[in-house]
Amino acid sequence: MTAHGVSTARPLNPLFWLGGPMLICVLATVLLATPLRVFGLALPEPVFPLAMAFAWAVIRPSILPPFALLALGLFLDVFWGGPQGLWPLCLLAAYAAVLAARRLIMGQDFLFMWGWYGLVIAAAFGAGFVLMSMDAGAPPNVLAVVWQYLATLALFPFAHRLVERYEDADVRFR
Repeated sequence: MTAHGVSTARPLNPLFWLGGPMLICVLATVLLATPLRVFGLALPEPVFPLAMAFAWAVIRPSILPPFALLALGLFLDVFWGGPQGLWPLCLLAAYAAVLAARRLIMGQDFLFMWGWYGLVIAAAFGAGFVLMSMDAGAPPNVLAVVWQYLATLALFPFAHRLVERYEDADVRFR
């Protein structure tokens, strides 16, 4: 609210709070997958949709985000050549975990929310690690998983910005 009592909350138009971030996730994933090496190191490949799974669950419970996460997860599976269903399962599990703890997370300060984000993506990466180990018969490279986790952890400011932008848009669910 402003000083004059007028609400500054943005309406929850699905095109803006779901469509825009989905497009950004896809474009960022493709951009960072370019085979560019800087000082012999490849670009990091964070799981951008995990930041959206966190933000969308905190912003508002809705029927639309799980379908958006399913689509993003299937895109990741096809794009990265992984087993079909791996990333949708991890993204939906992260969304469900945040949704279950939503009342504890909402309204907290930046560092507290970052801690929750870190726990949620660690659980998602843990589930992905176990599923990939079962599918491949051997565990993935642990160092690569840790680097991907850290790169995804660094995306929290973007998720937090999305939460701040829309957190007061629909007070029916508070």
